[in-house]
Amino acid sequence: MLRLYTHPACLQHDPGPGHVERPARLQAVLQALDHDRFAALDRIEAPRVTREQLQRVHSAAHISEVLLGAPAGEMLALDPDTVMGPGSTEAALRAAGAVVAAVDAVLGGEARRAFCAVRPPGHHATRELAMGFCLFNNVAVGAAHALAAYGLKRVAIADFDVHHGNGTQDIFEREPRVLFASSHQSPLYPDSGRKDERGVGNIVNGTLSPGAGSHEFRELWEGVLLPRLHAFKPQLVLVSAGFDAHRNDPLADIRLGSEDYAWITERLAALADAHADGRMVSTLEGGYDRGALAACVGAHVGALIG
Repeated sequence: MLRLYTHPACLQHDPGPGHVERPARLQAVLQALDHDRFAALDRIEAPRVTREQLQRVHSAAHISEVLLGAPAGEMLALDPDTVMGPGSTEAALRAAGAVVAAVDAVLGGEARRAFCAVRPPGHHATRELAMGFCLFNNVAVGAAHALAAYGLKRVAIADFDVHHGNGTQDIFEREPRVLFASSHQSPLYPDSGRKDERGVGNIVNGTLSPGAGSHEFRELWEGVLLPRLHAFKPQLVLVSAGFDAHRNDPLADIRLGSEDYAWITERLAALADAHADGRMVSTLEGGYDRGALAACVGAHVGALIG
């Protein structure tokens, strides 16, 4: 059975009128997952992450800034794109907590796979900074928890968001127990993720040129990223699941369809089956066209269910 982690607080993070990372994104996702074909999902309310869990990947100063949050009735801009409202701190705690709880579930034998339908997203948040709509790095918190609490030696993070997960790379580029494999458009925000950024041999970046589509995306994963992931033999597979490489997304220029997200999810599930006893946790990142996002999440979760 697939576990679904979410929390109503994630709908209360409101970065202000006109912001593309709006609550309606998660509403579209949850509506898509309310379909009869997902009736068997094991739906769990996400807990709050703890300060100890956050401190494994974020500085004390960064954690304090997010926990202090925005004053009641006001907005707090951490950078030009990343804005907190009164409900943002609780949403961030639940989003990171969802991934930790999902890791506990799959490593504790309660579930084989899990999807975290949460926001704010996380993969741009570095050890020191909130950026790119992200407050805490949810997937990094989950990976560090797997290392610290379960003693895993090999955790893989696969990131197919159209934007490079610079925060995840920043946090783990000197941690050989974590392999980070990313496909992303270049050039594009945050202007990182070159092929020569290799960390300690644990960073694998694959770039897609503007206008690339299904063929280029699948060729990159089949030819470069998946072979490296299989060679690593991960004991746990984590996924930064961004759906903004869809052809309708307003923030990028890659031309994928929902069928491509089903395809990559099936390949990553096969990776988990081959090396990690099927243990796989996926968490929502980007995707800013609500119709495309709903369709892509449906394809992704359908493939996770298998």
